[in-house]
Amino acid sequence: MPAVVRIASLSDAPRLQKLINAYAGKGLMLPRSLHSLYEHVRDYLVAEIDGRIVGCVALHVAWEDLVEVRSLAVAEEVTGQGIGTLLVQAALADARAMGARRVFALTFVEPFFVGLGFRAVDKADLPHKIWQECVHCIHFPDCDEVALILDISPPAPETKPTRA
Repeated sequence: MPAVVRIASLSDAPRLQKLINAYAGKGLMLPRSLHSLYEHVRDYLVAEIDGRIVGCVALHVAWEDLVEVRSLAVAEEVTGQGIGTLLVQAALADARAMGARRVFALTFVEPFFVGLGFRAVDKADLPHKIWQECVHCIHFPDCDEVALILDISPPAPETKPTRA
């Protein structure tokens, strides 16, 4: 059965924490507390197969036209099946719908994001506000994550019929 992407619900938070923190334990992403996940649950999309969460991604607003794809995690038993791509594409659709013009990611998996059209940028080109969580990372201050960005266009405004 193919994966289905949906908006995360409050009841998903413990499963999201387990998935994200499995990668955080390997030093591949920042850990997330249950408090943080409940507080930001509206930022998350989940991928499900047969009712089981097999992946997640968050879309975090960083500035007026800039959003971040973060906390992208896919259960190890289903990696390589396109679930990460499906999640990022859904997040990009949300970014366009909210009017964002640029999406960035900080990652150790540069080829994945390049394959989706992102390009590497100097971290210094991103607003300083995005680094507020970096001080909590085990790699700080000697981080070798790559900053990537994707320029997107929001959807064309809907045309409504006019009365003559």
